[in-house]
Amino acid sequence: MPLQVPSATRHSFRFGLPPSLGSETARERADRLAAFLQRALGKLVEVSVASSYETLAKDLLSGRADAAWAPPFVCARMEAMGVRVVVRGVRRGMSSYRSALVCRSGAGLSVDRLKGATAAWVDRDSVAGFLLPTAYLKAQGLEPARAFFAQHFTGSYRGALESVLDGKADVASVFCPPASTGLTYTTGVEDVLGAGAGRRFELIAYTDEAPNDGVPVAMGLQPQLVAALETTLQGLQSSPEGVALLKDIFNAERFEPAPRMGYRALYRVALASL
Repeated sequence: MPLQVPSATRHSFRFGLPPSLGSETARERADRLAAFLQRALGKLVEVSVASSYETLAKDLLSGRADAAWAPPFVCARMEAMGVRVVVRGVRRGMSSYRSALVCRSGAGLSVDRLKGATAAWVDRDSVAGFLLPTAYLKAQGLEPARAFFAQHFTGSYRGALESVLDGKADVASVFCPPASTGLTYTTGVEDVLGAGAGRRFELIAYTDEAPNDGVPVAMGLQPQLVAALETTLQGLQSSPEGVALLKDIFNAERFEPAPRMGYRALYRVALASL
């Protein structure tokens, strides 16, 4: 798909969000982010929630979005096409994360007992919600396409986890810090479903690590806007409003500069999941 430079006649700044934490939740908070960025950048800001990870990537490549909060594999795809990722999220002091494969509490599932089960994933481009767990299962000698009775994509972590709780699926996966143990606040289960939700699930396995989500910027975006956005995002933790945005929208404690081509290694994960 050819890259398109955003129109010089458009006066608004467009920021895209993924649907992974639930579209309704993201839309509720998009207005808060838009207002904050508008004051910081001195431009009209529009914040939208993409219907899928693929749409998020296409919006950025086509110029429909000037920047986006993007999952790692989308960042890797963007980097491969010459798009710069300016910052990445930091969670609990760490710039990487992994995935936890989970089932309902009491189900007693293990990797060896997943044959014939139904899996609920987030999105085919979701690192913690599909790519990492799929690559992990294959490394354990379990081919998901043959081992699972069915696999379906819910579009969000909430949807995948609720599918397990509702009995529509037996297994799902969710993001978690590298040092996490168990399913308390240290995993994404409680970030997504709220305090105490970890008790409703059991841990099956942890996967390898991947870099945290990042913010790629569109090709052709004015350097002064790129610099202003980078400064604004790295300064979010300096105000109560910014801290709330970090928690509610980015599930992060702060942003840090993203290393150039820092997502390249994810292609190995993506290939292993195919």
